Amino acid sequence: MKGVMIQGTSSNVGKSLIATALCRLFANEGVKVAPFKSQNMSNFSCILPDGSEISRAQAIQAEAAKIEATVWMNPIVLKPRPNHSSETVLLGKSIGNISGQKYRDQFYEKGLKAVKQSLEQLEKHFELVVIEGAGSPVEINLKDRDLVNMKVAQLADVPVVLVADIERGGVFASIVGTLELLEPADRNRVVGVIINKFSGDPALFVDGVQWLEEKTGIPVLGVIPYMENHMIDEEDSLSVKDNPVSDMTVQNAADHVEMDQRYERLASFMKPHLKWELLKDMISQWGHKT
Repeated sequence: MKGVMIQGTSSNVGKSLIATALCRLFANEGVKVAPFKSQNMSNFSCILPDGSEISRAQAIQAEAAKIEATVWMNPIVLKPRPNHSSETVLLGKSIGNISGQKYRDQFYEKGLKAVKQSLEQLEKHFELVVIEGAGSPVEINLKDRDLVNMKVAQLADVPVVLVADIERGGVFASIVGTLELLEPADRNRVVGVIINKFSGDPALFVDGVQWLEEKTGIPVLGVIPYMENHMIDEEDSLSVKDNPVSDMTVQNAADHVEMDQRYERLASFMKPHLKWELLKDMISQWGHKT
């Protein structure tokens, strides 16, 4: 599969927004691109015309990619419920509440099958897939039942770009620590780093970028300034708590033109701060490796 996976050092680093921007940037260059997130934990969903249900984040990303959303773009949605359980939506249909233990013991293989099936469908119908991870790829207690990060990158056989949030501090430790905890084969998938939510003069961070690249051997593909008032919902289980969603959504947007303009503003904002041509080359070279 030709594509790229956006993973983060933690929740709320900006994976969703960066994936949305990439969908629009590729679409603007005439690439038939689709978003994908294997599993999203969110109570905010979108009902598709056929009655199927996916997370709102992937529906938004599909809009940014200028395509119709399908269940293949988000095969699993977990809606948090009391008593450590989640209502589970599989390929667009609710299959009831599942506890954390039942998920590990009984649902994982079924979910893995749906993820594989979805990736196969997207590969058939699209030229490139922008895949979004969830949380961190190095939650050691979750690795044996991973359905959202490196397991997905392996199944799709795509390179990974690691996103870190500098706003809250600790960005160097979060990047180096994440890379150190990855298995060697997974670390080799990481082709670049994006530092997000930067405030201040980028010229004063040049030494930091140089240190990171020398320490890790991985290029920094972008230092993205903090973007206020982008007015595009971010569907992260942490960010939803911190930032109430706007009332302009895929389902009820009164003005589709306005939403389209927001995607354009987002893409135009991010592109100058990305090593865009290098990122495209990395994706292309990975896809043609032998």
